[in-house]
Amino acid sequence: MNRELFSIQSLKTEELAASAYRVEYYSLLLFKGDNRFLVDGVPYRSQSHTILFLAPYQSFRRLSGESGESGESGEIRLMQFHGDFYCIEYHKKEVACNGLLFNNIYLSPHIEVAEGLWNEVMSILEKINEHNRPDTYFEAIVKSYLQLILALSSKAKVEEIGKSEHANPNVGEMSRFVELIEKHFINERNVSFYAAAFSLTTDSFSKKVKKEFAKTPSQLIQERVTLEAKKLLHLTYKSVKEIAAALNFEDEFYFSRYFKKNVGLSPARYREKTGISIVAKKSME
Repeated sequence: MNRELFSIQSLKTEELAASAYRVEYYSLLLFKGDNRFLVDGVPYRSQSHTILFLAPYQSFRRLSGESGESGESGEIRLMQFHGDFYCIEYHKKEVACNGLLFNNIYLSPHIEVAEGLWNEVMSILEKINEHNRPDTYFEAIVKSYLQLILALSSKAKVEEIGKSEHANPNVGEMSRFVELIEKHFINERNVSFYAAAFSLTTDSFSKKVKKEFAKTPSQLIQERVTLEAKKLLHLTYKSVKEIAAALNFEDEFYFSRYFKKNVGLSPARYREKTGISIVAKKSME
């Protein structure tokens, strides 16, 4: 197995409290207890058995002063995989995790799972470690275990969303806002456009959105543009100049500055590190 494309490791909780930890691959972090943490600067809290899902070049920081541990040693389990090892877009029918566990700016990036599911996932991780050595069949075995973890997590996420929507009286209104962003984010990046659709002032609208998503409308619009840029860089062969034009930027240089500010590296470097998906390659056949 190419160990550069897949890994499992344990991290001390204090290692992730000093500064933001930016992941290079698709990553799952598993930890227990009462934890507060930041993902791309947005605060979240979990109080149970937690699995956090990060796409390439998202940042994570565990806030100090909280008690949560992953096991008695105070470790966080970290599993990472490159898109060349397991392509979530290509396997969308099996696990349905793209846009659910990963790459969704509107949902929380983590799930809190029952102890039974937690133990099942931890058992699978141990089985992966048992097979994590060179052999003709081990890569296929590890991919199967990874797919199982993602499928179980996707099921838990769907159940969590269902409970949340049932308990949220504003779900219809906020769904409308999401639909507006999805329809207009390329050409409409001013919050006033969306506030007007709700007949609210920009300030009132921003407060309503922040309460629901823990993000301002400006953050959501910016994240949606950035997410689309990531998709085009990873899932197509379009040049940076073509992507800039498709996203309605004045030129590729402005787009590159915008992207680097939000992701931490240039579009060209991002494509180099994440690669071009097998989905794009197959579309060219």
